[in-house]
Amino acid sequence: AGSQLREIFDKINNLLSGKSVQSGGRTVSVTQHPQGLDFVHYKLAEKFVNQGEEEVASHHEAAFPIAVVASGIWEIHPRVGDLILAHLHKKCPYSVPFYPAFKDGTSLEDYQRMLGYQVKDSKIEQQDNFLKRMSGMIRLYAAIIQLRWPYGNRQGTHPHGLNHGWRWLAQMLNMEPLADVTATLLFDFLEVCGNALMKQYQVQFWKMMLLIREDYFPRIEAITSSGQMGSLMRFKQFLEKCLQQKEIPLPKGSLQPSFWRS
Repeated sequence: AGSQLREIFDKINNLLSGKSVQSGGRTVSVTQHPQGLDFVHYKLAEKFVNQGEEEVASHHEAAFPIAVVASGIWEIHPRVGDLILAHLHKKCPYSVPFYPAFKDGTSLEDYQRMLGYQVKDSKIEQQDNFLKRMSGMIRLYAAIIQLRWPYGNRQGTHPHGLNHGWRWLAQMLNMEPLADVTATLLFDFLEVCGNALMKQYQVQFWKMMLLIREDYFPRIEAITSSGQMGSLMRFKQFLEKCLQQKEIPLPKGSLQPSFWRS
């Protein structure tokens, strides 16, 4: 509910502002240790990204309440925003977007880790689990760039707004696609913030969508094996439907004004 989200936001904001906060039956304050604030900045940013990786990966609609709190905290405490990006880029290089190249002397395990895979006891995680985690983080990012905390003073611009989403999309289309990954993440990204980008960029946005269909989609198709067709077909259906209806629907779970009255 909106009221619960406000409580969570106020608690985090109070903690970062140096006030005393109740946590786990104890009273804590960042002033209790010289590095207290640095530590909290770092851990909080890490937790936001973990929620993308775990919570949003399993429940897509969770992206919106988590993102609106992250965005609001970012606006008041920019250091947290910098660290959210740092954690996000490290765990999910596709959020930059960046595809790390294999360098001589790098072990295969280290390279897999650079690509975002979890490696435990020399075992690399399953592809579907990897894609699920990457999707969660991209969806969280796509939600953050379009949402603002509704109770802020709203004087300035969004600390990391839709222009970053436009840039992300343009950079993705300037890179050679990767089988499975590119189709999955483009779909995730556009499903979450396509509606907001459409409203902001209008004609330019539809030119971009046409470019994806006419030019970029065939390039993804060319490198996709028969076992990887699922993500590609889902992305194709989404593209066709949006271009046909000249509309990208509001994402499921987006926060309507009534939410804040709950």
